[in-house]
Amino acid sequence: MIHVYTGNGKGKTTAAFGLALRAACAGKKVFIGQFVKGMEYSELKVPEYIPNIKVEQFGRNCFIFNNPTKEDIDAAKNGLKRLYEIANNYDVIILDEVNVAVYYRLLSVEEILNFLNKLDKSKEVILTGRYAPQEFVDIADLVTEMKEVKHYYKKGVKARKGIEF
Repeated sequence: MIHVYTGNGKGKTTAAFGLALRAACAGKKVFIGQFVKGMEYSELKVPEYIPNIKVEQFGRNCFIFNNPTKEDIDAAKNGLKRLYEIANNYDVIILDEVNVAVYYRLLSVEEILNFLNKLDKSKEVILTGRYAPQEFVDIADLVTEMKEVKHYYKKGVKARKGIEF
């Protein structure tokens, strides 16, 4: 099955990690590839606690605001290459923020669709991030859109360790 978690609301990565936890506790092997992300997030410590979850980052230590650099593109391309190398070893594969990577043209829709088409159909795949392309929505078996109704950052609350990062 292919899941898409998208929208402007908080919780896309959190939902994917929740699914990863459930799958790991059921004995499944989980790989989480984080596109665009290269900064220190608390979830990078998950493998210390749950050995059948592996997390790797395919981004740089900065945000992309406008045009990506060659380094941003190379990091995403190397991440996709890594997914091809390891995908058959896992039951659940999470492409965290891949929708954002496609939105910023680090990867193309076609590159991700090709990857998905080459996967064994027994794999559970989760695509997260804002801006999910319609092509991902069309092929997905489950699509959840997170809608922001209210968020404390509008009151000036900064990102908090263990909650947002």
